[in-house]
Amino acid sequence: MKKIGFLSFGFWQEQASLVKTAEQSYLESIDLAVEAEKLGVDGAWYRVHHFANQIGSPFPLMSAIGQKTSKIEIGTGLIDMRYENPYMMAENAGLTDILTMNRVQLGVGRGSPEQVQDGWQYFGYDYTEEEIKDIARARTLEFLQLIKGEKFAEPNRQPMFPQAPGKLRIEPYSAGLNQRIWWGAGSKETAIWAAEQGMNLQSSTLVNYESSEPFHVQQANQLRAYKEAWKKAGHDFEPRTLVTRSILPITSDLDRQILATGAQSEDQVGFLAYHQNPTIFGKTFVGEPEKLVEELKNDEAIQEADTVLVTVPNTLGIDYNVHILDTIMKDMAPDLGWR
Repeated sequence: MKKIGFLSFGFWQEQASLVKTAEQSYLESIDLAVEAEKLGVDGAWYRVHHFANQIGSPFPLMSAIGQKTSKIEIGTGLIDMRYENPYMMAENAGLTDILTMNRVQLGVGRGSPEQVQDGWQYFGYDYTEEEIKDIARARTLEFLQLIKGEKFAEPNRQPMFPQAPGKLRIEPYSAGLNQRIWWGAGSKETAIWAAEQGMNLQSSTLVNYESSEPFHVQQANQLRAYKEAWKKAGHDFEPRTLVTRSILPITSDLDRQILATGAQSEDQVGFLAYHQNPTIFGKTFVGEPEKLVEELKNDEAIQEADTVLVTVPNTLGIDYNVHILDTIMKDMAPDLGWR
């Protein structure tokens, strides 16, 4: 049994897309979560990018989804901590978790290269790319501490409103949120660090190229190292692990026309900006459901993870993405043992 979710980047563009504006993208992101919940999908997750025609402000979106749904998990994959103020983020996350009835699953991390050079500087953080690496981790740890609800701030001697004596904390506080924070790890080293800090593990369709083994094997090794580090750390709750896959089942001539060309059918090794080491990108799974079931059964990382996110081509519109999710839930998940 696994939890199954979708991951949307929320793209919009005027040309070659059914989603043409930011308004349409955000509103359809809500609608897709509503329809996914009806299909029995466990999670609606959204990638966050700044200065781009994509989802960039997740907390209002997550809150809106929470008001239209009742069970589905609402997550991010992931929020780039280079851009975040831990205190403001703790307020936003706490309130969002309350409004969504404790369904927030918050993925955070250093993030990938953005559209703008040193974009965090426009958000008020005057750091170089090299300096920001450690700062992103430090901000994450500060955020984790804040959402635990411990009181730390000295009260004003003459406050505007009456209050109980003693120090204050960030409000609103949402109990249990600190156990639903995920670190987006790209390497075995960062996976181990996430386990030591008490965060769940989120691994995407790319990881650092740390051996000559296939992508799914390298990713599985990352997950195993994380689980071993978690045991050694002795945390008081069970962790979760997540992998993301591009899965595009073909069940009709229309599917074949839309999906059968241009997909990445093999793992690929390349370099991302600012990365000194190569990265391996996982392939896209395209084909008839029976064929994909056999391929996915041999994916070691999927076997290791308790949650699988399916990236959806949101620019094809809600109806087509519901069709993809419905096929996966009905025609593939039972045969894979995910349901």
